[in-house]
Amino acid sequence: MTTVFAFHLSPFTLAAQQMTVQAPSSVYVGDNFTVRFVVDEQAKDFKGPSFKGFSLRSGPNSSSSTSMSFINGQMSRSVSTTFSYTLLADVEGTFTVDPASCTVNGKKISSSSFTIKVEKGSGRRQAQQQQQQAYDPWGRPQQQQTQQQATQIDEKSLFARASVSKSNPYQGEQIIITYKIYTQVPISQFAIDKLPGNRGFWAEDLSEGRSVKQYEETINGRQYQVAEIRRGALFPQQSGKLTIEPLNLNVLAMVQQQRRRTGSIFDLFDDPFFSARQAVERPLSTSPVTVNVKPLPTAPDGFTGGVGHFEVSGGVNLNQVKANEAVSYRLTINGTGNLMLINAPSPEFPNVFEAYDPQIDDHIKKGDNGISGSRTYEWVLIPRSQGRYTIPELKFVYFDPSAGHYVTKTIPSQTIQVEKGDARNIAHATGKDDVQLLNSDINYIHPTGRLHPVRYTEHAGWPFWAAATFIILATAVALIFSHRRQLAEQDVAGMRRKRALRLAKKRLKQAESHLKSNDTNRFYEEIYRAIWGCLADKYNIELASLNRETVTQCLVEKQVPAERQESIMKVLQDVDMARFAPGNTHDQMQTIYDEALNMIVALE
Repeated sequence: MTTVFAFHLSPFTLAAQQMTVQAPSSVYVGDNFTVRFVVDEQAKDFKGPSFKGFSLRSGPNSSSSTSMSFINGQMSRSVSTTFSYTLLADVEGTFTVDPASCTVNGKKISSSSFTIKVEKGSGRRQAQQQQQQAYDPWGRPQQQQTQQQATQIDEKSLFARASVSKSNPYQGEQIIITYKIYTQVPISQFAIDKLPGNRGFWAEDLSEGRSVKQYEETINGRQYQVAEIRRGALFPQQSGKLTIEPLNLNVLAMVQQQRRRTGSIFDLFDDPFFSARQAVERPLSTSPVTVNVKPLPTAPDGFTGGVGHFEVSGGVNLNQVKANEAVSYRLTINGTGNLMLINAPSPEFPNVFEAYDPQIDDHIKKGDNGISGSRTYEWVLIPRSQGRYTIPELKFVYFDPSAGHYVTKTIPSQTIQVEKGDARNIAHATGKDDVQLLNSDINYIHPTGRLHPVRYTEHAGWPFWAAATFIILATAVALIFSHRRQLAEQDVAGMRRKRALRLAKKRLKQAESHLKSNDTNRFYEEIYRAIWGCLADKYNIELASLNRETVTQCLVEKQVPAERQESIMKVLQDVDMARFAPGNTHDQMQTIYDEALNMIVALE
């Protein structure tokens, strides 16, 4: 007689070299079930299948066991490794699961593929479940049987919330948004399904490389454990009413199983000490947050977009220099606010100074209180004439939201003494004062030897024509190359695609160094930036709208094969789960690294 389980399956085992598969042959829609890959050795570098047609609840979860036996005085020892998945049957049909693979003693082994049939629920199945529920090994009446049910989690016991530091900021003002989980039940892990869209904002993530903060908080007389899962800095780029979209996540809560009271001695086992805990997956979503952005007042001259609180410093690095020698003029803006959005001001330099476009040097920090640091603009100046020149004062204007008005900071005017430089270089000067120097800079011509007439054939032979042809061809090639370069620079999407894989491989190399040093936080930070940055650049997705939904939509529009789509989404899911799961082992980190590397190589 075949035993019928709650989801109507009969387990079977498939062998492939040293790896076996334990999985049900059939399940019903809505069933949770387990698939195990068992290896009779110590295994590592496990790579599981994609499980097309099923939802992944957890896994791969690895475990190992060791057994020893003594036979005729001889001791034998065996080791086995098990990788298990918990899955949910979503839709009706027959699905083929691809092989899994791992490494044993330096050799790669694989399992066989197998099929699982998902059937629609039927009355026969319900009757079987009722028969199972009616069975009582203690001989008690059915109406008094102790039945276990999972505790329901109400909305007040577990929820997520988003809050902003200021709901009515000025345009360009920095506000901090914080996402928190409030819970009165234990949580084993969480995963963010969809990042919120921040249309109308410049967004900066403040959570990179930081662990989840945990503390207690009381709301309406109820005490909660709070996990601060994400924090960001937002800079509104337009005035009016802007909405921050919800953040969607899944939480795995560990809840106590409850027993029904029967009035018998078995009620003694209703104590939490005897009750098992059950993992319950709960989707959470924050509410949309509305921000009323106030427009900036009419800006005075010299305003370049700075909103915050800043100090300035700078000036020329030399007060005395020779003609045609370089001198630099710096402006350093230091403080808190939208440093990365400030445009370069326009200092007034004397006409005899040749000024180049400024170089930008950022030292910007991300902390719990937002964006702060410094930005430095440096202009390279070359004076072309000797004399004494004055660089006028430079006014830097920014808007202070705490004061509600514009503030002007000034770098005082400075005088530069330009001494006479090399006469040969000054002869090529372009300043208006250089004309007076030309008479003294032209040397007399002194002929050497006898002069004789040169015939046309002496300088127009084949070397001349070869050189002329080479010059013409080189000019044509240079023009074609320049034109193509201009077209490439105009093709922003193309440039992003070209740099996508290069940047991703660079970040993977950094992740590999963190893997070797077992630096978990920095490892997952580089992996996360590598795969998401690669997808954003490869498929030209704006960072502000980058999430699983937009990636899936873009992959469909680009007609990416379904198998590759599933592989990419699986990597994203595995990285998210591993990033926030406690107690990551080195083997798990190595598996995540291999998956990310394979995905990026496949995109190439």
